[in-house]
Amino acid sequence: MNIQTGTPRAIKVIGHRNPDTDSICSAIAYSRLKNILDPEHPCKPCRAGLLNRETEFVLDYFKAPLPQLYTDVSPHIRDVDIRPAEGVDGETSLRRAWMTMRDQELDTLCIVDSEKNLQGVITVKDVATANMDGMDPHALEIAKTSYQNVIDILDGTVLVGDVSGKTVEGRIIIGSGSAEQIEKSISPGDVVVVSNRAESQLAALEMDAGCIIVCASSRVSRTMQMLAEEKGCIVIITQNSTYVTGQMLSQAAPIRHYMTTGKLLTFTLHTPVEEATKVMASVRFRYFPVLDDDGKYIGVVSRRNLLNLHKKQLILVDHNEKSQAVEGIAEAEVLEIIDHHRIGAIETDGPVYFRNVPVGCTCTIVYQMYRENDVDIDPTTAGLLLSAILSDTLMFRSPTCTSTDERAARSLAQLAGVDLEEYADAMFEHGGDVAGKTAAEVFNGDYKIFTCGDIRFGVGQGSYMTEKNRKAAQALVGPYLPEALSKQQLDYIFYMFTDVRNSSTELLMSGPGAEELIQKTFQTTLENGMAFLPGVVSRKKQMIPALINAIKQEQE
Repeated sequence: MNIQTGTPRAIKVIGHRNPDTDSICSAIAYSRLKNILDPEHPCKPCRAGLLNRETEFVLDYFKAPLPQLYTDVSPHIRDVDIRPAEGVDGETSLRRAWMTMRDQELDTLCIVDSEKNLQGVITVKDVATANMDGMDPHALEIAKTSYQNVIDILDGTVLVGDVSGKTVEGRIIIGSGSAEQIEKSISPGDVVVVSNRAESQLAALEMDAGCIIVCASSRVSRTMQMLAEEKGCIVIITQNSTYVTGQMLSQAAPIRHYMTTGKLLTFTLHTPVEEATKVMASVRFRYFPVLDDDGKYIGVVSRRNLLNLHKKQLILVDHNEKSQAVEGIAEAEVLEIIDHHRIGAIETDGPVYFRNVPVGCTCTIVYQMYRENDVDIDPTTAGLLLSAILSDTLMFRSPTCTSTDERAARSLAQLAGVDLEEYADAMFEHGGDVAGKTAAEVFNGDYKIFTCGDIRFGVGQGSYMTEKNRKAAQALVGPYLPEALSKQQLDYIFYMFTDVRNSSTELLMSGPGAEELIQKTFQTTLENGMAFLPGVVSRKKQMIPALINAIKQEQE
């Protein structure tokens, strides 16, 4: 459960890093289907990276909300059971603080202001230390203790005076001797604890005591009350004995005086569990404050809470390889995989629902699942599914495209209320526009990393309707490839600039031996570091299998 809303944690439906249109649209559409079929287990669409311009156009065209960004799904503090321990006011007495700790079985209290801002923390050890140091007769004065705290811990009653807003301004004196001895020990403003002896009460008043605490529910005469009122002396009566009262008074001090305020060890909802574990192991505290996104205190966590970790639950769409998945996938729980790519290396903790169909687009599979479950497809969802199919199949030009994809797309175009050809032209044209983009933004628009034995390589692809946009993209991405190769520590990087209208690809590459590998793989020659590949438009079906076969041959 989510501590802030009390609702079940949503299952995250998420595509691969550097998401393309299929990755985003399948996450949105499949989340909707799951929420209709199983509302008890809510799903929400997510994304593992920034959108490319094509996908931005699609979401804007069909007025679909942007999926939430998750770049890391490793467990964070929000994924553990945070204990919603109430914050306490800094004016709370030491005794009340101890009683709260005892009743709630806590050894740490968090002190907050009226707006839930964390002011400090106090532990059982702090309370015990303060109580042992309570021998100082000036303790309540130094701590600026309110008389209200004194009344509270003694369960006392104010007989004379107004204690509102007033604090102790003198020493604590136990008036147990003779009147003469009491007079010698009292200074103006002191708090004097007395019994039922009228002479002791009178002596305290005559020495201008600030407060008289009369114990054992003893009687205070009307004359004594009038004199106290005349001198401005507060009179409090309590049923406790003089001994107990004297012992308890130091516990009236406010906890703000003893709390720890500097270098507080706090966690936020976004603190990684791994980091929190290291912090907890380095100190002897048992409970640690947790702050929400606004920096407000919401509760505490302990080492025991971390043992009851709720892994993030995921449904993967449009990928099934660990190298393409969001960071932290190994520490999450994968429930389902819906994909149309080769089956790669990803491990799960238990059996999962895995639907892998050799079609041109994940959204074609999602469309089939809507039909199989007899769920209506609204115009927005239809538009998203259509856009993904057009994008992944390059409007049916890709060799990955099947008759199933095309039938689905034409049906979805009718449901979405768009002209298929006109819409596809607009989508590809917008997606190919690189004006104002950085090289990194264009490069990451649709980019995946693959593994073959010990070789790791990346393949990106941009699809363009016009030569102008294609050449502009090449001018940006080409010089960036060596930098990307170094940053990602890959063996090779290849980037496909696909001409949609003419069904061909111009390929740029980087990495020692990359050019020789392409020449051998596609039986072609390079011109100015670029390979022209007529008829090659599919990364999944034409580029990746060919590269993997060539790499395997080199490794043999």
